[in-house]
Amino acid sequence: MIALLIVIYIVFVALGLPDSVFGAAWPVMHLDFGINESFASVYSVIIGLSTSGAGFFAGKLLRRFGTSRVTFVSVLLTAVALAGISVSPNMAVAIIFAVILGYGAGAIDTGLNNYVSLHYKARHMSWLHCFWGIGVMTSPMILSAFLDADKPDSWRTGYRIVALL
Repeated sequence: MIALLIVIYIVFVALGLPDSVFGAAWPVMHLDFGINESFASVYSVIIGLSTSGAGFFAGKLLRRFGTSRVTFVSVLLTAVALAGISVSPNMAVAIIFAVILGYGAGAIDTGLNNYVSLHYKARHMSWLHCFWGIGVMTSPMILSAFLDADKPDSWRTGYRIVALL
């Protein structure tokens, strides 16, 4: 049971990575796409709605396929979405991948929160979200290693690294 909990903690670190990578990338990303900086709010709302939407359907998916399958597919979706955003030629394509990112992340979050709440003591839920915070804190540091103000597409490598993680 402890080994599984450690794996779940690691997944939650990975779940936190995409949640802050966009904010760190956007100051250069919007230049690469040639759009106004204020469009970040629209993009963020799209991801938020997708993540919330996944939460509404996750219960049915979890009952039908189980937590492990839903988590596995959702992790893949999240990684593919991050990689897709990194190669997007324009904002419209990035938005399509952002929807996939939101659904993947939302299903992981719902599934693992449910699993931990049913199979572990309440303190583990606090630790779970602490590990999510480690991921949220880490991705801007990863991305900043690749950002270069003179190269508008420099954010793409950081997104790829986060996708791999």
